[in-house]
Amino acid sequence: MASIPSSGKEPDDSPDGYVGLEAGRAERLARERGWSPVRSLPPGAIITLEYRVGRLNFEVADGRVRRCWKG
Repeated sequence: MASIPSSGKEPDDSPDGYVGLEAGRAERLARERGWSPVRSLPPGAIITLEYRVGRLNFEVADGRVRRCWKG
């Protein structure tokens, strides 16, 4: 039987701090702080809604992060 994956740990970092940053800079900063993966999405993108510990999502428009959330 396969083992149940551990829940892992998320970086102690607020997603609000990425809003307004240039997308490339925000992605680099998020990775440096331990987020993996980092997902950049256009507004209105269709995505799966499963929660993934350690993942950071960016909604990017005009090259800037408009919204950021965990999972």
